[in-house]
Amino acid sequence: ETIVIYGDYDIDGLSATALLLDAFASFGFATVQAFIPNRFVEGYGMTMGAVDKVAAMGAQLIVTVDCGSLCHEEIAYAKERYGIDTVVTDHHNIAPTRPPAIATVNPKYDDHHYPFRDLCGAGVAFKLVQALQTKLPGLPAGHEKWLLDLVALGTVCDIVSLQNENRANVYWGIEVLKKQRRPGLKALLAVAGVQPAQITARTLGFGLGPRMNAAGRLASAEYALDMLRARDGLAALEAAQRLDRFNTERKAIQQTIYDEACQQAERYATDPVLVVSQQGWNHGVIGIVASKLVEAYHKPVFIIGERGETATGSARSFGDFSAADAVRAADDVILRGGGHAAAAGVTLETRQIATFRQRVNDYYRSLHLSDQMHYLLPQADVVIDDLSEVTEQLVADIARLEPFGNGNPEPVLQLRRGTVSQLRHMGSDGQHIKLTVQDGQGTALQLLAFNAPPNFVRQPGDVISAWFQPTINDWRGMRSVEGRLLHVELVNE
Repeated sequence: ETIVIYGDYDIDGLSATALLLDAFASFGFATVQAFIPNRFVEGYGMTMGAVDKVAAMGAQLIVTVDCGSLCHEEIAYAKERYGIDTVVTDHHNIAPTRPPAIATVNPKYDDHHYPFRDLCGAGVAFKLVQALQTKLPGLPAGHEKWLLDLVALGTVCDIVSLQNENRANVYWGIEVLKKQRRPGLKALLAVAGVQPAQITARTLGFGLGPRMNAAGRLASAEYALDMLRARDGLAALEAAQRLDRFNTERKAIQQTIYDEACQQAERYATDPVLVVSQQGWNHGVIGIVASKLVEAYHKPVFIIGERGETATGSARSFGDFSAADAVRAADDVILRGGGHAAAAGVTLETRQIATFRQRVNDYYRSLHLSDQMHYLLPQADVVIDDLSEVTEQLVADIARLEPFGNGNPEPVLQLRRGTVSQLRHMGSDGQHIKLTVQDGQGTALQLLAFNAPPNFVRQPGDVISAWFQPTINDWRGMRSVEGRLLHVELVNE
């Protein structure tokens, strides 16, 4: 049969798609294709229009990855209209009833007895491959480990918990990445300036992830899938360089939207929830901008891109204020919306934006929340007074706790009291800073912050408390210990 893997435009969905394409080829399935929905056309999950497109590809069997658990109507439509069977593999929330698929594989189902329920989409696809290994020749036992680079990529970038099996998958997936066996990821690491020995979970989340996501945010996620599927070095390099160009363009668009949003933010300075909107803001980028605005203004944010008579927004929140509950509180003035506590999406008529702003702010005030700022501040694992304790050996010991991420955060140190001896601005616009801080014994440490907020800028002589993560700076063979600056507060004399 002609099999079409129905993926998703995020990195977890792309990784899972590439994983099944590789595995199905090993199992000898003759005709396997992939369909990646476009963020701006189909959106997330299966749609009737997407099913029509998959049918036109000649599909006789759809295998979903990272989606499908809630697509009852679309799966029924595929069967009734085109005679296409569907197998669902997914990790998202489920409905009380299963979709009318041949099989549904999702660790969230109560009658599944698999001991770990927090796999990502690529992790679930990997389980499917392991099960098929018990029934089909072509992928000998043990050889599935070479798919773990894709599992690690999906796991880290989907921000699922790095505990239990996810931790093992990411640990060994990084070891596979270091072997450089996948031309596309080898090229993308080179474009990102990362040496194999330097790869960590942070590399996946902050080095590879943004470059892959940029394609789907600006054009089509299929460009990222092309990179993952590249089989020769030249094609891989071209695909990786294309993603890097998309990422550079994404950064410029993001900065423009951010600057325009900050201008609007002054107008709504007294609102506990910041709601900003403008014609033409890119729907694929506004979610990132929302996160940046939360960091800058320390309040929940809805950022809305207008498209004529309709508008689509993205929300980011924290603490005790749920973005999804806020959307529900404005249910009568929106077309659709949903999400979870920390992030949500909404579509509404452009003329309703002012009413929506009023509604979500009224909802916030009705909760009578207090002391929400502490949710945004880093929590110190260790408080120190002596910077001589921050050594290469300490950094090496901390690295043994890798991989870091959701559920296993990188430890944070707090220097209780230090004096700024030097401030240096870096970057084309001085957006990055380096503070040299001395403790009471005169021991100094350099603390770096990229895209530093204004309150990080402290002058020589300022007495501060600093939250940071110790790192190694390896520049042209010269190694030194420094810190990744997370937060700064002035200390009252």
